[in-house]
Amino acid sequence: MTLSDLPEIQITPHAKATRLRLRVEPHQIRLTVPKYCTQRQIQDFLQQSEQWMIETWHKQQAQQGLVRRELPNQLSLFNLAKPLNIHYQTQKHSFILDLKQHCLWVSDRQPAAYLKAFVIAYAKQMLPIYLQTVSHEIALPFKQCAIRQPKTRWGSCSTQQHIMLNSALVLFPEQIVRYVAVHELAHTRHFDHSPAFWVEVQRHDAHYLQHRKQLKTTSLPWWWYQ
Repeated sequence: MTLSDLPEIQITPHAKATRLRLRVEPHQIRLTVPKYCTQRQIQDFLQQSEQWMIETWHKQQAQQGLVRRELPNQLSLFNLAKPLNIHYQTQKHSFILDLKQHCLWVSDRQPAAYLKAFVIAYAKQMLPIYLQTVSHEIALPFKQCAIRQPKTRWGSCSTQQHIMLNSALVLFPEQIVRYVAVHELAHTRHFDHSPAFWVEVQRHDAHYLQHRKQLKTTSLPWWWYQ
């Protein structure tokens, strides 16, 4: 799902509104704006809210039964040359990974939840290693890496050079994961989104604009929201 798949956004000026308020409903998206809000302010707000709108709309559709809720038979991960073949079966363990056979066995007790649990476990193992590799490659060191499941951010970097990455990144192609790694590592040198920061990002990812757009306009699978 991309931004073009969303319904037309209904923009409503309100005399008593003090801030822009976005509401995603099962059949429409509404934006309430202060009476004297400029078109530029509205456009900037919507651009910043793209990822949230896409994910929330997708979740709403799934809850209404408007999206087919089929579990995948294959799973592509950022650092594997080909997808894993997924088998759902009765078993003791929540999931079993066999990279030699390129197979993932998932318990049929709660398959959606266990599939997500596998992705999180895989991310916790692989993303810190990948971040360290990119860090050495572009000579931008960091101190710590945490893997979490935030709702609205793909990554963050603190003033102490502690980097957080979203576990769902492993579901994206490698070049997208690398862009996020470069983005957060660039924050170790420029703790803002100034022109100097984006110059640093471009030094290490010439196609960062394309990667950034792809990240914003790609929705995660329905089972990730369970």
